Amino acid sequence: MSAFDPLLKRWPLAALIVSAAMLAIAHGFQTFGHLAPCHLCLKQREVYWAAMAAAGVAVVVQRVRPAAPTPRIASLILAGIFAYGAYLAIFQAGAEWKWWPAPQTCASTGAVGMAELKALLAGAGSRAPACDVASWRLLGLSMAGWNGLISVGLMLLSLAAAMRKERAT
Repeated sequence: MSAFDPLLKRWPLAALIVSAAMLAIAHGFQTFGHLAPCHLCLKQREVYWAAMAAAGVAVVVQRVRPAAPTPRIASLILAGIFAYGAYLAIFQAGAEWKWWPAPQTCASTGAVGMAELKALLAGAGSRAPACDVASWRLLGLSMAGWNGLISVGLMLLSLAAAMRKERAT
């Protein structure tokens, strides 16, 4: 029996809770830290919404049909969702480090010109933050970098939960 066994046994519920916590943390940075999300940040949040939906369905089905292989199937689906989240986060972190260009929809464009300032004063909305500029770092990693590490961990836990052998009690 591993230390992770109790967590893996109820992985869909744990993934639901962790996904909700990640969304709450992102919202906290936005609300209290005044860090507006960029295009890729919002895409990364969509991953957690998808994980919550998949995990929520699995939790309900597991309650209704306890003998069904729902946790294993849900864990595989969650592994795929978190793998995509890791890809998005690592892609953004790489763009922040200038290893590759960010998508055209979110790359920084340099200085603001007079036309943009006039449009802003006339009531036009402001641009979303650039995806290739880290607005916050901890221990050298941006939020995207940390999210990439967390997403890889969640993907590995999902795979471990899917491969877990049921033990007789």
